Amino acid sequence: MAAFATAEACDSNTSLLVSGDLRALEPVFQIYGQRRAFSGPIVTVKVFEDNVLVRQLLETRGEGRVLVIDGGGSKRCALVGGNLAQSAQNMGWAGILVNGCIRDVDEINACDIGVRALGSTPLKSNKKAVGDKHVPVYIGGTFIHEGEWLYADSDGILISKMELSI
Repeated sequence: MAAFATAEACDSNTSLLVSGDLRALEPVFQIYGQRRAFSGPIVTVKVFEDNVLVRQLLETRGEGRVLVIDGGGSKRCALVGGNLAQSAQNMGWAGILVNGCIRDVDEINACDIGVRALGSTPLKSNKKAVGDKHVPVYIGGTFIHEGEWLYADSDGILISKMELSI
């Protein structure tokens, strides 16, 4: 991926910001993984303290997409760990955004993938396969829809209704 700067994208797309077609997420996410900057079309999943559906999606071909996980903001358990991050890297996912926690931080930081999460915890999630795939989610102060684009770098995270030119 060519270098993409979210600040420059905001500066050069003010009309998209005004219309709501380009939105910045609230600055609450920590940066993990080797890819400090990443982007791609969004796939969504909504779960709560259960990562079975997350695993199902990350074990499919990513094709440069970004998995957006609405974990309800729970910090009581991790929805992504080192094994899932490695699987995501191997399957070609560009990144993962977790509205919740991760674990195995050192393993995730060794993966060539971008990860953003609220924080980390050593506790694992439930395994009941409860949740919904491919649904609109509300994270970081904005609704996010499957098929929109996510752009992340050290300055923050943008959601766009369309692919932005780099």
